[in-house]
Amino acid sequence: MCLFTLQSSILPSQLLLSKWIRVMRRNGHKAFTLVELLVVIAIIGILVGLLLPAVQAAREAARRMQCSNNLKQLGLSMHNYESTFKRLPSGNLGSTSFVTGLSVHSRLLPYMEQANLYQLVDYNFAHNHPVNDAARLQSVPTFICPSDNYTGLAPSLGGVNSYYANSGTNILAGAPPTSSSDPNFGMPACNGLFYRDSAVRFGEISDGLSNTVAFAEKIAGDGSNSIATPASDTFRPGTNPTNADQAMRDCMAINPLDLSMQGVSVVGAPWIQAYHSTTLYYHVLPPNTRSCMFPPGRIATTAGSRHTGGVNACLGDGSVRFITSNLEVPIWRALGTRNAGEVVSDF
Repeated sequence: MCLFTLQSSILPSQLLLSKWIRVMRRNGHKAFTLVELLVVIAIIGILVGLLLPAVQAAREAARRMQCSNNLKQLGLSMHNYESTFKRLPSGNLGSTSFVTGLSVHSRLLPYMEQANLYQLVDYNFAHNHPVNDAARLQSVPTFICPSDNYTGLAPSLGGVNSYYANSGTNILAGAPPTSSSDPNFGMPACNGLFYRDSAVRFGEISDGLSNTVAFAEKIAGDGSNSIATPASDTFRPGTNPTNADQAMRDCMAINPLDLSMQGVSVVGAPWIQAYHSTTLYYHVLPPNTRSCMFPPGRIATTAGSRHTGGVNACLGDGSVRFITSNLEVPIWRALGTRNAGEVVSDF
């Protein structure tokens, strides 16, 4: 519609130009002079300059719609999985290591017309075991936002992923340790929908499915710790925060251009891996801000997109909303918890 309107507004100028050319020819001009040619070129340049922004806006609108549709498919597959097993898939399953476990995305494959790919996944082995290479290296269109850029990620990493599962607002990566000698002993467990060995039932989401985010976008990384890309890199401040407020403070305090703060730049692949830089994110910092990781095993990666002004997110009820980047932190965090009892206002 925008393109049609712009073309309609340009049409009178084209008619005027044609009429002027005919008049000039009747007055004895057999060919264009240099000045006339330059005028024509200038007019064409102006028209192209007016047209390109509208074309780009239309393309981005189409990409954003496709991105929203992908999240909708993830939401439907999540509901079909829960209907079958009476629980949501685990955010990390198949390995004793948080880094090598298999993702929630792999569990949803049969419910998004990817049953053949699902048959290639062996949950008895880690995501990077050779037995899982055939699955790992395949690309799944539903996992890819067309607005993102994956040129920094080597194809050997495996299929890319734009949509991460919500682990909540508590910053512990994995399950709380049972040994008092562990530095993470006493840290609260994840309070989102997907995390290590999770098996959340819809009935346990007391905050309401429509008030809890299941999946959100995350920007692909540049693939190199020798390059600073604040929008996508996961940084390592080197501090030991114990809660979301401390993690956000420490994460925002660093200089993201300082390469010594680089943590993980290989963000967005492979989709089969359960990890904070491949398939899981946290509601600690607001969307489109910054992602950080803290030793030992404390995470504050956040959602982000290349859409202007916010991110697409799939809620627990399967609906997809565009959440603005300037959303208040308490509301963003409330959307990340499943049973904290917060009251979520309009967002």
